[in-house]
Amino acid sequence: MNKIFDLGIATKGDIVGSNQFFSARAISPLRIAILGVCMKWVVLFCLLVSPAFGQNANTPDSSPFERAFAIMHTEPVTEYRPATASDRMRWFVSSTVSPSRLFIVGPISSAWGTLRDVPSEYGTHWDGFGKRNGMRLTGVSTGNLIEAGLGSIWGEDPRYFRSPEHGFGQRVKYVVKTTFLAPDRSGRWRPAYARYMGNVGNNFLSNTWRADSEANTSDAVVRCVWGVLGRMTSDAFAEFWPDVKRKVFKK
Repeated sequence: MNKIFDLGIATKGDIVGSNQFFSARAISPLRIAILGVCMKWVVLFCLLVSPAFGQNANTPDSSPFERAFAIMHTEPVTEYRPATASDRMRWFVSSTVSPSRLFIVGPISSAWGTLRDVPSEYGTHWDGFGKRNGMRLTGVSTGNLIEAGLGSIWGEDPRYFRSPEHGFGQRVKYVVKTTFLAPDRSGRWRPAYARYMGNVGNNFLSNTWRADSEANTSDAVVRCVWGVLGRMTSDAFAEFWPDVKRKVFKK
């Protein structure tokens, strides 16, 4: 349990005895770039919600948060059919071990980690590449299993449904909003609690089997942010790729 929430705080003796602590904790240009990407998505999300805090309420009892939820409102999925057990299983398989994830996303992510030698315990060889790919797969499968399993209890649908809008800007807003929302049994969009639990749960739980250098709270939080951005990117691909394929490949 201590490893799951290890804050990575050095003792006084560690600080006095070695300067490596400071170099290891220094903010690298790569991490600055990562934070920059994260901040851009945060700003985009805030721009979607911020009008709710600046407009006048129609009723005196309308709070800023109620207006924010109104801005986040998305029309129910048309002709919606609740997810069955087989639907959830298909989503789990396609979101975990589909060809694109096994042969494109996974290898690229693992190669990038191997190139940077993160975590350093795995090394920069083929064995380290395999370990990173396996570690990624355990995290993804754990998070997807939590989302599909817990969501079935209260009817949260993990599947992505393309936007009924046609404008590019409206569809981008739809992708951002539905990263945090999921249809319920009636097809209405609700906060995706099972998705939140799957993302946070898998990234903190995996601290128990990750390499020591990344088995701490700060790295788990960064992984959670990457999980949100990864889900947003995956949904954006599902939203726009069919149009690109139709125009480029005439299919």
